[in-house]
Amino acid sequence: MIYHVVPLADWNAAPDRPYAPASLAEEGFVHCSPDEETTLAVVNAFYRGAPRPLLALLLDESRLTARCEWERAVPAPPPGVAEGTLFPHVFGPVDRDAVTRILEVEWDQEGRAAGLKDAH
Repeated sequence: MIYHVVPLADWNAAPDRPYAPASLAEEGFVHCSPDEETTLAVVNAFYRGAPRPLLALLLDESRLTARCEWERAVPAPPPGVAEGTLFPHVFGPVDRDAVTRILEVEWDQEGRAAGLKDAH
């Protein structure tokens, strides 16, 4: 499983179509993370001000129709992520049937992502 972070409103915007975030048009791929720990580091580095609730989609790579490549973070991984960590990048829209589970980011009192829980 790979993880993708998305605000609930963005995920629900076009439920009848594959999910295509802005990064797909801007950078040519959908950013994903390899595990929960890395996902939380990404949230803390890039999504602390994002609209909430913030979701983490668990994607089954084998169900994606777009190719997925594991690549190094450029220019560097976010704080808390080891140098050399490879990130899955999906080079096309995310098929909604590839989403096997939806988790919600839990926040601590300092406003940092502290964990993931099942979304309702």
